[in-house]
Amino acid sequence: MTNNDVLRRLRYILNVDDNKMAAIYHLTGEKVSENQMQHWLQKDEDPGFAEMPDEELAVFLNGLIIEKRGRKDGPQPVPEKELTNNILLKKLKIAFQLKDFDMLEILKLADQEISKHELSAFFRKPGHKNYRICNDQIFRKFLTGLQMKISPSG
Repeated sequence: MTNNDVLRRLRYILNVDDNKMAAIYHLTGEKVSENQMQHWLQKDEDPGFAEMPDEELAVFLNGLIIEKRGRKDGPQPVPEKELTNNILLKKLKIAFQLKDFDMLEILKLADQEISKHELSAFFRKPGHKNYRICNDQIFRKFLTGLQMKISPSG
């Protein structure tokens, strides 16, 4: 999935407008114009489309964590320069305060069943013998299930 796909899906899941998306981004202390946010949210084939860099999506997700959980004391997290589905999954887990059983339920809603051990492998450090890469299919299913859980009628 592209960063733009993830951002569009999150906008739909959160059911917010471009102003709110920019406001979430601003919670990190970083600035983005509503116009830039609109370019990132446009479909790939639209003339005003702009590709969203990894670091910018990381900033947005850090803002989402602040929006949902509040600002933590001390230094704020530095946005990652490169994102993986594993990092995205971890940030969404934190933002929505999800436990393992919540995540398994969310995946099940989207007809994707995995074991608790498989799920925990996504949160291990790369290089750990049980680390597993979260592929696009599982990440898409997670976003689909999250939408179903947060807004079942939507």
